[in-house]
Amino acid sequence: MRLITLEEHFTAQEIIDENNKFNEVTGFYKNMVFVGNSLTDIDNERIKFMDEHRIDMQVLSYTSPVSDKVPASEAVRICKRANDILAEKVRAHSDRFAAFATLPMADPVEAARELECCVKEYGFCGALLAGQYQGHFYEEKSFFPIFAKAAELDVPVSFHPAPINPVIQDYYYTSPEYSNFIAGQFASAGFGWHLDVGIHEVRLILSGIFDKLPNLKIIAGHWGELIPAYLERLDYMMTPQSTGLRKKISDYYKKNFYITPSGILSSMQFEYMVKLMGAEHIMWAVDYPYIKQGNFYEFLMSAEFLTDEEKELIAHKNAERILHIKGEN
Repeated sequence: MRLITLEEHFTAQEIIDENNKFNEVTGFYKNMVFVGNSLTDIDNERIKFMDEHRIDMQVLSYTSPVSDKVPASEAVRICKRANDILAEKVRAHSDRFAAFATLPMADPVEAARELECCVKEYGFCGALLAGQYQGHFYEEKSFFPIFAKAAELDVPVSFHPAPINPVIQDYYYTSPEYSNFIAGQFASAGFGWHLDVGIHEVRLILSGIFDKLPNLKIIAGHWGELIPAYLERLDYMMTPQSTGLRKKISDYYKKNFYITPSGILSSMQFEYMVKLMGAEHIMWAVDYPYIKQGNFYEFLMSAEFLTDEEKELIAHKNAERILHIKGEN
């Protein structure tokens, strides 16, 4: 069975160098220390990993190519170059890779133009947005052109975690009773930035954007970043009568959101998500190269609560439909 995975990260040394002209090495670039060349390598280590784990195609994305310290004009230039480089990599292995665009969030109008260029000229599948921009969440009106363009082009926007506000990190996650290292893990990949993305998802729904753009599609990794488990509570505490929305929060979530495991191989979570969201709203993701250990293909294929048709949907058919990836001949 064909397997397509979505949350698979890439960067280029040229883009790292450009970004570092404006700020010190922070956030995801520090992860280069423990992932080695896995982020930049395409032709050797990555394809070998894919072959070993029976992954037919990865949808590549820059996790965090441009920090919010980069001026808008430079952010536009760097993002364009980043997408050019990624397009070259995809062209060289068009049977193994697709891509999400990276966008200059400092200039939402230019970001919308860059998304259109990447989709129409390069055949990219959508865009990936990491974190916020200078403390601003993306439900704010200034960012609307990006989502409007994604809806117009019928491509999804994938939300990805990024380092959170230092004030929040200090207040919620730091304690004298455990080490700063643990506080950092707690505030980031352990919990904090997943909660941050989940809050971002709810803010987007509450803004009414899905009433304005009913066909807008959002992808959330790590089994939806905690939100699916709280849909009933969100509906109860924030009804359409109080929010002014046309539907319940869960209605928007189950229609407009698509979720992936991002390498979290928990059978109980998987079964719950299928029952809650339906197999039509789940796609597969490994979170390469940050997650490398696991029987990703076997885990999906051995899920006894799935029909063969549901396995096909999750493994590749949903990605082919939602991301406009060509199916097997």
